[in-house]
Amino acid sequence: MHGEYKVRGGKLVVVDLEVSGSAELATFKDVVVSGDFFLEPDDAFEDLNAALEGLPATMSAEGIARAVEARFEARADEVRMIGFDADAVGIAVRRAVGTAKSWSDLDVEVIPMKTLDPALHVALDEVLAHEMAAGRRGPTLRFWDWDDALVVIGSYQSVRNEVDLEAAREQGVGVTRRITGGGAMFMEPGNCVTYSLMVPAGLVEGLSPERAYAFLDEWVLGALERIGVRARYVPLNDITTDQGKIGGAAQRRFADGTLLHHVTMSYDIDADKMLQVLRIGREKLSDKGIKSAKKRVDPMRSQTGMAREAIIESFREYFLSTYRSHEGDYRPGELEAAQEAVRSKFATERWTHRVP
Repeated sequence: MHGEYKVRGGKLVVVDLEVSGSAELATFKDVVVSGDFFLEPDDAFEDLNAALEGLPATMSAEGIARAVEARFEARADEVRMIGFDADAVGIAVRRAVGTAKSWSDLDVEVIPMKTLDPALHVALDEVLAHEMAAGRRGPTLRFWDWDDALVVIGSYQSVRNEVDLEAAREQGVGVTRRITGGGAMFMEPGNCVTYSLMVPAGLVEGLSPERAYAFLDEWVLGALERIGVRARYVPLNDITTDQGKIGGAAQRRFADGTLLHHVTMSYDIDADKMLQVLRIGREKLSDKGIKSAKKRVDPMRSQTGMAREAIIESFREYFLSTYRSHEGDYRPGELEAAQEAVRSKFATERWTHRVP
């Protein structure tokens, strides 16, 4: 069995092994780790292979990583793993035995911007995830575009703690709740760059939640670099640059093995209006001793000098040229199902105010 894992900004880890024994008692044997990494001192290489020999074949990537660390514990002062780490070894092992996936195993359908009611985009996250679980749709990356103003709160946020409902009504801003956690999104036409990615959860098997967020947005860091923005991930779920935060991510793992990951980046937000509508924004600013916001919050516009549509098109082209993927679109039945989900769930008081 053969598995590989490329560490972002680091080296390739390759594992070849066999599995011996019955299903419940099977163990790893004849394990060979290789790659273009660096490991010091040289004799630590034998310890690395020995750490994996005889481990249960059902052990998780995290468990494998801890076994490697335990093997090196007595030599912690002298052993240096350069360009890789124990977690990378664990992921490569799980890929070898076929329970973890890599990008090369997937063929991602990329859906370009389509202008829809923002609540419909919220519903599509749920609808398309179910379609993927049912085998009617494969892994999908889709870019949002919307034609109305909406606050989208996280699945577990309190409406009254997050939103000034009277101010929202006065400003013509609706409110709905999404199916992922995280913070509120203040959405007006053209003010953000937002995308959703649906993949099998096996793609991030063995990764901690923190690393899973970073792994699923490795591609967008490359896409940002292509347009001149040097960005990095800051745990747990922020994308930032030296000039400050530009976006945040949220995830939902479904019991059927589907993973939804979405990101919103600020393109050009009316901060004064946002702070009238979002209570939490006022608190965050007051904590910093700031009495008023700048008129605009525009990291993506100011750092790139590009139109929002051009940024999104560049992102789309980057993904299509970098990963095994193809262009696609929504199916009519999916849009109809999303419209019904808005009526029956996402536009209802019961759902939006499930946390008052």
